[in-house]
Amino acid sequence: MKNIMSSYNGWAHQYDNDINPTRDLDKTVTKEFLSKIDFFKVLELGCGSGKNTEWLIAKADSLIGLDFSKKMLDLARKKIISKKVTFINADLNGKWPVHNNSFDLATINLTLEHIEVLDHIFNSLFMKLSQGGKCFVCELHPKKQLEGSKAQFEKNGTDIVLDVFQHSEKDYIQSAEKAGFKLLTKQDWYSNEENLPRLISFLFEKLK
Repeated sequence: MKNIMSSYNGWAHQYDNDINPTRDLDKTVTKEFLSKIDFFKVLELGCGSGKNTEWLIAKADSLIGLDFSKKMLDLARKKIISKKVTFINADLNGKWPVHNNSFDLATINLTLEHIEVLDHIFNSLFMKLSQGGKCFVCELHPKKQLEGSKAQFEKNGTDIVLDVFQHSEKDYIQSAEKAGFKLLTKQDWYSNEENLPRLISFLFEKLK
């Protein structure tokens, strides 16, 4: 994880300005999908530079964003000045510094490809969400991963490729259901005229 954290810290200063169709599609998908859902208290996992935070807080009453990259969070704090938002530096593989049963929506975007053990994430989410709370996941599509697509950026003329873990659709669904979630919807998302879907999204609900 230290390599991934170091890479994101190195990417931070140019992240928002790089040409990145995956990042841009994720932002579009999040807004399009969550526009249909009412939510008030949001837990944003892997919030990064706040690319989705800006839209989420336009709809929510409050939001806590967790990310392990201090430099990405510095960007988010400079970009988003709002009493509705709290950004916390935290490793999602450990204990999350937020209260249980406190959120009606959790979002995870382009983050789980950097997490090896999904069960810890969904078990923790189940504790943090209130009853009936929803979890929106949007990740690089497994088919794109199998094709060799990875998070990467160029720095000083060198391509920096981040460490990633491959998860299948079944992996996401089984881990969430084992934690107590119900799958509501699953959707593939395409970028331009690509033959393979670029992103996959899931909406889960916390059962009793």
